[in-house]
Amino acid sequence: MADSSHCFYCREDLGGKRFVRSEGRPVCVRCHTKFCANSCAECHRPISVETKELSHKGRYWHEECFRCAKCYKPLAKEPFSTKDDRIMCGKCCSREDAPRCHGCYKPILAGTESVEYKGNSWHDECFTCCNCKRPIGSQSFLYKGNDIYCSPCHDKKFAKHCVSCKKPITSGGVNYQDQPWHGHCFVCSSCSKPLAGSSFTNHQDQVFCVDCYKTSVAKKCSGCQHPITGFGKGVNVVNYEGSSWHEYCFNCKKCSLSLSNKRFVAKGRDILCADCGNK
Repeated sequence: MADSSHCFYCREDLGGKRFVRSEGRPVCVRCHTKFCANSCAECHRPISVETKELSHKGRYWHEECFRCAKCYKPLAKEPFSTKDDRIMCGKCCSREDAPRCHGCYKPILAGTESVEYKGNSWHDECFTCCNCKRPIGSQSFLYKGNDIYCSPCHDKKFAKHCVSCKKPITSGGVNYQDQPWHGHCFVCSSCSKPLAGSSFTNHQDQVFCVDCYKTSVAKKCSGCQHPITGFGKGVNVVNYEGSSWHEYCFNCKKCSLSLSNKRFVAKGRDILCADCGNK
């Protein structure tokens, strides 16, 4: 059995010298550091009895090595938390648990103004229009693919533009001959009455309401002298030598027989059926 006045490992005389008892045996400081000291969980070097040792849940650190794993702030005299076996200060631990901004990918700390949409989060200042880069804030916005647009930029880039006023159509609208119009821009060429949801007709690339078409554009029937509009009763028209008739007005002048799809005879300004024409 080793003499108690000598180091258990190197047999150095310990009289008058500083030593440590390890498992009841005297050990000089040098041998204690070499054979008995705990290893620092951070730097992996032995923790000498001449330095301060900190321990937590079966692990050991030099005092100067006990730092936040993220910001390296010394934590010997500060509150700390552990996450995945890493020692962190309270602030960094909060950052670690905080949701990440979908814009800058930095943590969104508690108390920070943020926006959540479709399962993603943004700092308020990071939630910006992908086109003009301005923060959207409380404005309305639209999602296109993976991009966010403020309403003005979305309308400018994607909305159809009215054939009449050239401005974007943000809602509703009328489509006529494959061209888009605002409802309030699609009007009669004569009286400017809105035509959306109403009957109208086209003449020489202009649109007219029924009333204006009757009075200003439509041909007059040579039979009844009323306008031939193509609306209402008898939409079919008969044309002959520059004159026009409603189909139901194209009758024999003498016997009133309908001549639609029948042979007829013209005598002067009169239209006659074949029988009356031969008399």
